[in-house]
Amino acid sequence: MTVTIYIPRDSGALALGAEKVAKAVAQEIETRGLDAKIVRNGSRGLYWLEPMVEVATEAGRVAYGPISAKDVASLFDAGLASGGEHKLSLGDPEKIPFLAKQTRLTFARCGITDPLSLEDYRNHGGLKGLENAIAMTPADVVKQVTDSGLRGRGGAGFPTGIKWKTVLDTTADRKYIVCNADEGDSATFADRMIMEGDPFVLIEGMTIAGIATGATKGFVYIRSEYPHAVATMQKAVEVARKAGVLGVNVMGSPNAFDMEIRVGAGAYVCGEETSLLNSLEGKRGIVRAKPPLPAIQGLFGKPTVINNVISLASVPIVMDRGAQHYKDFGMGRSRGTIPIQIAGNAKHGGLFEAAFGLTLGEIVDEIGGGTVTGRPVKAVQVGGPLGAYFPRSLFDTPFDYEAFAAKDGLIGHAGITVFDDSADMLKQARFAMEFCAIESCGKCTPCRIGSTRGVETIDKIAHNIEPEKNLALVTDLCNTMKFGSLCALGGFTPYPVMSAINHFPEDFRPTPVAQAAE
Repeated sequence: MTVTIYIPRDSGALALGAEKVAKAVAQEIETRGLDAKIVRNGSRGLYWLEPMVEVATEAGRVAYGPISAKDVASLFDAGLASGGEHKLSLGDPEKIPFLAKQTRLTFARCGITDPLSLEDYRNHGGLKGLENAIAMTPADVVKQVTDSGLRGRGGAGFPTGIKWKTVLDTTADRKYIVCNADEGDSATFADRMIMEGDPFVLIEGMTIAGIATGATKGFVYIRSEYPHAVATMQKAVEVARKAGVLGVNVMGSPNAFDMEIRVGAGAYVCGEETSLLNSLEGKRGIVRAKPPLPAIQGLFGKPTVINNVISLASVPIVMDRGAQHYKDFGMGRSRGTIPIQIAGNAKHGGLFEAAFGLTLGEIVDEIGGGTVTGRPVKAVQVGGPLGAYFPRSLFDTPFDYEAFAAKDGLIGHAGITVFDDSADMLKQARFAMEFCAIESCGKCTPCRIGSTRGVETIDKIAHNIEPEKNLALVTDLCNTMKFGSLCALGGFTPYPVMSAINHFPEDFRPTPVAQAAE
């Protein structure tokens, strides 16, 4: 029987040497004359173990990692093809605690299937949601998504079903589905990971959105820094189109839906939906004033659903298992699961999908394993570069949209960056202002000018120039930016700045000036 060896081709694994490992494995197969094949799958998201190679045996999969090319020969000597023991053996990957503790709904196939095999996708439960959607009325599809409690995973947390209903109820000769894959937040990689590891789930989700709202055309807007995701999505769309999943008769139904992959230049502000629409239309990526909402007048002035990758990729499981199944996970108004991305100074960095409700402390200490340096955790930034810094005293906060908002934070795209006690929070506050100044589209004054003045003022604090007066000025600037900016870039920059000031005041106090001895 042909042995199947799985080696990830996800960007994270490639960055850690997966391509060299794949070449070395192929060489060993040829040299030893083995009956084996290599499948380039996505990553399971345990990045401290990548490249993680898995072998399909009669007893199930056996994993090894992290592997470098020089380990490959010894792995074959130890009987890798039959799951033999080796110092890099990890055993059954499903029993690795980081994976075993997860609730994988959206990422259920990621790291398991061949990303570009539609047959593999179908054999692992794919397309059932789309089949169900085709058999329903558009209004019933929208109702099921609404009843599931699914909220936008891009950061805003707006109810997905309500957005879809607005587009469904708006009459127009043309409607669009736009997938926001401009994943620009530091510490976030969920969008990239699923596009590279399970692209058909996004295609299925977008097609369901099209059927539900009457849209016949979809666009995936991916940043140019994601070349592997772009290539995988393009190939997957071709496969889906050839198989009749996309086209004038979706899976033999009267519904038409097709889609294209578009590549953005990589401006952070194009992660904001109206800037993204401008960029898609070939214009400069700057924010539009709202109203009108994109659901009424979006791409090319037509009703448009704009959803994040994970929002759309979560729809197939909702349509397959039902609204109640999805809604049974989570807490409060945060229903379902959330792919938490653990990064920064974390011992076990990676993607952890779980129901809403874990505390921040559980995520950082138990799942993330604390810091890789072994030093105490000082702060955790949740929600990307515009998220608040949480000190250990707030680690009892449950991962929930409302709970974080109540403590002046936000979940954002669920990226978590861990800092140890060597972090200087004044420098982090300055970085937030500088990031905003660099990435601002320049349309509104609070963001454009406020961030630049913010950098200058924090520099004065760092140099002990009237620190109390300048701290008050930074606070005033933050209020102006928060309530006066047109979009989240300027409006959310105060979160990291003010949380750093409020939770770590010692880093903003004047430092003693050395005096020369007389």
